[in-house]
Amino acid sequence: MKTRHKDGLLECSRVCLKYKKPCDNMGCKHWISFEDEHNCVLISVNKNGRMTLREVALRLRISFSRVKQIEVEALKKIKKRMLSNGIAF
Repeated sequence: MKTRHKDGLLECSRVCLKYKKPCDNMGCKHWISFEDEHNCVLISVNKNGRMTLREVALRLRISFSRVKQIEVEALKKIKKRMLSNGIAF
């Protein structure tokens, strides 16, 4: 299991930052095709903090409307799970 540091970065993310090189591990679940932020979603979030849906769309190379659709579906799933577990909001 990979160890995550307090800042949310993995050791491999730190190596990429240290040597100023993009990650080439396309099999990593944190890999994104965005070399400006070393192809790493962890570095992207660490560098930018909260991002707008448009910023997410840019990094994932999908449309804003598709990101919005994914957000709506995710929120529906969360709401359904909360209600099934007796959690009101």
